Amino acid sequence: MKSNIRKRNEKILQYSVMSIIAVIMFFPIIWIISSSLKTMLEISQFPPKIFPKVPQWANYKVILSDPYLYVYLKNTIILIIGNTIGTVFSSALVAYPLARMDFKGKNLIFGIILATMMVPTTTLIIPQYLLFSKIGWLDTLLPMIVPAFFAYPYNVFLFRQFFKTIPTSIDEAAYIDGCSKFTVFTKMLVPLSKPIFVTIGVLSSIFWWNELLQPLVYVNSDAVKPLTIGTMTRYRYFTGNAQLVSWDKLMVVTTLMIIPPMIMYLLASKQLTEGIKTSGSKG
Repeated sequence: MKSNIRKRNEKILQYSVMSIIAVIMFFPIIWIISSSLKTMLEISQFPPKIFPKVPQWANYKVILSDPYLYVYLKNTIILIIGNTIGTVFSSALVAYPLARMDFKGKNLIFGIILATMMVPTTTLIIPQYLLFSKIGWLDTLLPMIVPAFFAYPYNVFLFRQFFKTIPTSIDEAAYIDGCSKFTVFTKMLVPLSKPIFVTIGVLSSIFWWNELLQPLVYVNSDAVKPLTIGTMTRYRYFTGNAQLVSWDKLMVVTTLMIIPPMIMYLLASKQLTEGIKTSGSKG
């Protein structure tokens, strides 16, 4: 009897702690959604109130009727598609020989690739800016798309780890049937590696959906700005020496931008879990 009571109390404590953590984690999202339905006066009032007196649905109408929103959205989609295609196939091609072939210096090459992961991306911004400036790519989307076709180290690592979990007997059987290495890769390895392709694609898409630093550095014109930087600059005003931010409009945009990654994760959660889990299961 005492044992049952103790187990029940432990479960109550566990669920209570989990509920508190869930509220803490979801509170910023609730606050963003609530603020998107407030007036500027309600957002700036103190003490703050979580919910608006009268929901301002007109805030959404203003944002959704702004033609620049769709320009920024188009640029963001171009970034996502270009980077996803580039990084998925280039990283897979680099990882394939490192995982499935034997050649001199393979481990050294893989070690160098891993070492580049320790270099902070921000340290590369200035040399890349100077390079793209000389070849005339500034204020275009090319500086953010073209590098993806040269493989990202982290993605190469994930692909290599996943490829190593697939039995090599599949390759050997294909070679006996007269298949080339490239045919083995495209016809056999790629179909068996759907989870990791989905995982890398989703991670890349979410990254570029939220990326702010690189567009901020390389892009100036409204015609080529993605959502992150475009909405940030469009709903900010300068009056004399003062800077005014339309927080109600920014909260609307932020609320809308939360939705696609959530849907993407829900649709691909099974593949994401399998891809990450399998990629870390073999060295």
